[in-house]
Amino acid sequence: TIQPVISDPNIEDISCSGVGTLFLEHKVFGGLKAGIQFTSELELDQFVIKLSEKINRPVTVRDPIVDAVLPDGSRVNIVFGTDVSKRGSNFTIRKFNDVPISVLDLIDFGSINYEMLAYLSIMLGEGMNTFVSGETASGKTTLLNAISTFIPATSKIVSIEDTPELQVPHDNWTREVVRGSAGSSGTGAAVTMFDLLRAALRQRPNEIIIGEIRGAEGAIAFQAMQTGHACMATFHAATVEKLIQRMTGDPINVPKAYIDNLNLVVIQSAVKLPNGSLGRRCMSINEIVEYDPETNSFGFIEVFRWNPSNDTFEFPGYMNTALLEGTVAQRRGIPEKDSRLIYDEIEKRAEILKRLHERGIKNFYELNDTLAKAAREGLFQ
Repeated sequence: TIQPVISDPNIEDISCSGVGTLFLEHKVFGGLKAGIQFTSELELDQFVIKLSEKINRPVTVRDPIVDAVLPDGSRVNIVFGTDVSKRGSNFTIRKFNDVPISVLDLIDFGSINYEMLAYLSIMLGEGMNTFVSGETASGKTTLLNAISTFIPATSKIVSIEDTPELQVPHDNWTREVVRGSAGSSGTGAAVTMFDLLRAALRQRPNEIIIGEIRGAEGAIAFQAMQTGHACMATFHAATVEKLIQRMTGDPINVPKAYIDNLNLVVIQSAVKLPNGSLGRRCMSINEIVEYDPETNSFGFIEVFRWNPSNDTFEFPGYMNTALLEGTVAQRRGIPEKDSRLIYDEIEKRAEILKRLHERGIKNFYELNDTLAKAAREGLFQ
């Protein structure tokens, strides 16, 4: 019954909150009602049972909640019956893209600009620990996946997720996924994010990517950073201050003195644009500088920010960064007195990305191959 909306590449989310109409999230038109509906509880129950059996995770009155992945990679959440949902069974499907959104697609959407991407490419190329943070449906995972293109092509990467969403373009990529207490086959012990992250540290990766940090695995991630493993992750917080507050509080409990092992916080948000439409924007890119135990405060520099009044991006960190001018320029062999030459590299890379865009090279995998080739030739490294 829902195959037409499953097949539509422009539909991102499909949700059914009980008997009645399906609701859709469309890439262009936003929230819509579908011309498809379930007319009775029996019809809806039969549908969710059939859907859950198709993915080998049958729902029952005893186990009424299922989080799983459809054969095409889409995420599905099912709640069965009236015991736990007063309007009866419901489900949500988050569609999966065969080809992920690239950084140049994000330019087309107006989510970010070339200079911001150039800056991120330099920082990720130098193994800076980076969190993409924002609220639900802000585009965190989409942005994280897109910028994974900037991790050096020869890196060994281990990704750890609750449900498999990331599509990292690198050849040497190990993909690890949490397992519930029964596993998909109905047997075996639970394998948590915490377990997978500890295992990843023994695999000597160049980069660890964590789908989303929610609990105790956050403290392990900071230990990994402390021991020299580059980490990327998404996190649920709308500002840098809230991210630090949540990181240092229960249940994550990262010691405050460890927080500056995190180098960059990218804040992503769903916003109302000046023309009244909805969009997703990179609100800011921030360098975490230091923790001051005397004042119990954290210093950070806002390098880029979105201006909501005219939907443009500003570069307040131009000639005023700490990590870019200090750590990164030093690693790249630029003498301290000339450290501001690093800004020329941002301009150069922004121009390369712009030219690739003009030539139509924006497919996620094609762009990744092109940037890897440019790095080998010394143009983008």
